[in-house]
Amino acid sequence: MRIINKQLLFLLSFVFFTACTGKPKQSDPHHLIVGVVAGPEYQLAEAAKKVALEKFALDVELVAFNDYIMPNTALDQKDIEVNVYQTRPFLEEQAGQRGYKFAIVGNTFIYPMAGYSKKIKDICELKEGATIVVPNDATNEGRALLLLESKGIIKLAEGRGYAPRLIDIQDNPLRLRILELEAPQLPRSLDDSHVDLAVINNSFAVKAGLFLQNGVIVEDKSSPYVNLIVAREDNQNEEKIKQFVQAYQSDEVIAAAKEQFKDGAIPGW
Repeated sequence: MRIINKQLLFLLSFVFFTACTGKPKQSDPHHLIVGVVAGPEYQLAEAAKKVALEKFALDVELVAFNDYIMPNTALDQKDIEVNVYQTRPFLEEQAGQRGYKFAIVGNTFIYPMAGYSKKIKDICELKEGATIVVPNDATNEGRALLLLESKGIIKLAEGRGYAPRLIDIQDNPLRLRILELEAPQLPRSLDDSHVDLAVINNSFAVKAGLFLQNGVIVEDKSSPYVNLIVAREDNQNEEKIKQFVQAYQSDEVIAAAKEQFKDGAIPGW
């Protein structure tokens, strides 16, 4: 009886462990765990999930995240198999800092960044000493500063690539006050009487009811900031990941993007 109890205990422990970790599912060729940032982009992943099931009998399990750091942490720790949310500059910065061994397996959409305001309708109306808020994470802050430079608002130091920071502003003719703020808080900053312009990521803008047609300044459609489907180096060649990429790069997902983002999502493949 004691031996049977031990065997039962072992089996129950194994079931509990596999249920909690979910890792055994990752060996299933018909099941894929995908990390996505919560918001409108999650709806696109839902559309891709449906296509994957219909075309490839692939069961996609979506895991929602509320920040830009954890999806890569989860991928590195093998809690998920793929994530869909980041651009190449962000990926390169994170991999450089944290030593991730990731692989780009596909492109998704370009979501142009824009500057929004409740005070001005044209960038020419920006006054001396005005306040601009930008995202505080390195990649998106750099992207926002590059947008401001492209509109002639500031001048950045040469050689900074896609990752300039506030200290790289060489010329600020209007003596603008440029402040950093966490990306999810940027839409709400527009209600602050001291904020003249907020440069906001498309995903957070859309959640707040802001679309590109509302933007005072908008990234050009030639933006290199296409979002990516990212796997690890050790699983990038798995057939189910290739199937998911095909499912995401489908007409059904383009239609979902049109519904969620209007004209704010441009296919990048």
